[in-house]
Order: sequence, then C-alpha cells, then structure tokens
Amino acid sequence: MVPVNAELPPLQSVDIQRTFGGGALWDQLVLPIVARGVSLSLGNVGPLFASNHIVCIHDLNVLIAPASYSRSFRAYYRVMLPLLGRTAARIVTVSQFSARMLSEFHICSPEKITVIPDGHEHTARWRAENSSFADKESHPRPFVFILGSRAPHKNIEILFSIADELDALGLDIVVAGTSSNIFSALKTGSAPPNVRMLGFVTEDDLAALYRNAMCFTFPSLTEGFGLPALEAMALGCPVVATTAASLPEVCGDAALYADPRSPQAWLEQIKRLQAQPTLAAELRTRAAKQVQRFSWAEGAQKYFNLIMSLANERADLPARTS
Repeated sequence: MVPVNAELPPLQSVDIQRTFGGGALWDQLVLPIVARGVSLSLGNVGPLFASNHIVCIHDLNVLIAPASYSRSFRAYYRVMLPLLGRTAARIVTVSQFSARMLSEFHICSPEKITVIPDGHEHTARWRAENSSFADKESHPRPFVFILGSRAPHKNIEILFSIADELDALGLDIVVAGTSSNIFSALKTGSAPPNVRMLGFVTEDDLAALYRNAMCFTFPSLTEGFGLPALEAMALGCPVVATTAASLPEVCGDAALYADPRSPQAWLEQIKRLQAQPTLAAELRTRAAKQVQRFSWAEGAQKYFNLIMSLANERADLPARTS
C-alpha cells in the first residue's frame, strides 16, 4: 500500500493499492486500518498500533551519535523507537552490530530481532561511462574518495586533518554527498586546498568515482551497516574502513582498517596502499569474494520467510507493505 501522492515503484508481481494521505500521520492512522494482514515497514518507523507489524530499524545512530541530528528529529525517534520495539511483532536490522545496539539501548529483546543485511547487486546497474567523472582528465592527481556528509558521526574531518600530508604525497581528497535537513547545523569552515567537495552526485558518478579513486575511506564513528563500503568493494575500489561499529563485519578481510580517532592511522594505511600496488590488487581479489556474502535477493527471501511465518502464526493473514 502506498499513499495516494507517492510515486509507484515498477513492481510486476505485487499488487499496489493507493490510499489517501501520506507521511507520519498516514503511518499511524491510515495504514493500521487498511492493512488487514502483515505490515512490513522498511524505513525505521511504522504504525505503532498494528500487532502484525514487521519493521526494519537500520541503525540507532540518532541515539549513539545524537549531535549529528536536529533536536526535533532526536525527539521523534527517542519516542518512536522504544514504542516500535515493544509493539512490532518482529524487528529486522541490517547487521549484528545494529542488533546488539537494539538490545543494549533496550529497544527490544534479542529474540525479537532478525538480521537481514543489505546487498551489493544494485551497483551492476550503474554506468560509470555515463559520468563526467569517468574521464581521467577530470582527476589531475590520484585521489582518496569519501562519501558522506559533515555530520559529526561521519568523521570526515579526520581526513581533512591529514590533508597537508596527503598533498605532499601527491594525493587529493574528493568528497561526495550532502547533508540532509535532519542533520544539525555544522561549522563547515574552509576545506584544505587539495580537497574537492562535489556535493550531490548520481549513481553513475559514484561508479566512476569508486573506479577511479586510489581508495575509498570510511572513517565513521558509527554505522548501522556501511553500504558505501560494500559498493566500493563491489566496484573494485580498495577500502580503508573504520574499526568501529559494523564495518569490520561488512568488510571482513577485504579492507584495511584504521582507528576513527587516530589521524596517523589513516595516513599510514593510505600510504601503504599508495606504496604497494600489490596490496591494492589483493584487496580487490578479497573484496570480490566478500561482497558475495551480501545479496538483495537472499535478503528478499529472508523477508518473505519472515512475513509468511508471522502470517501463519496469526491465522494466515495476508501481507501488506509500507
């Protein structure tokens, strides 16, 4: 079921029913009435008063790193998440790390949680050749790539702090992504001269940037999953990842790791990659195997099994999605 003003997804095997309204009120007031079977919500929130509800809570970043979010956003989620944890029939999350956080923050009990990770197959649809960044002339020097925002938990300032050292090595820092309005106001300051801030980029741009970067760096203090790291590995870009949160779980032995609080650790790992082309090649080989552990198709099957299990438990109720 979708709100009447929502764009319809291109589904061929799923019936779609339009309903009136939209937004948070639609979640709470309309969906519980019209969804007579199992409801599946994939975006962190959903109806509180639906006993046959499955909700995917991707992360607890708003509780782990509250400074990254606006006051109103924090207040909303601090109320909603514990309530959903109690009222939803099943809670899904995307990593073992996020599952531990759901338990540690007392959102729900461990036995209520199912871990269904994200997948990598979508990167095969991206076309780097359609991007203006595909041209080698658009990258005068080798570059370290970052995808994210300047929200505090993304921690990209740690790379800015070693910009001079990277500049001396002949390396630029390329940053893509923008901050949404859920993020609190930040003192952006001025970027170092070898830093290029691209802002919003398309998926084809991402493919080109991943493929042309010397490495992808992911210094976050917390992540529920860390999809950009998986995307980078799928597209053959060596990854230097944070030792924090879910990233070791996602990247396995296919990435180099650095302490998110140690600028020197990030500099040393980047220098290793620059000095050892064979190391980058080895990481690419490992990454090709690692990404196969994360599949949207397998995740969809797990969701289907979870829906059918709950439907059978609740007298063969039909399934609805939001």
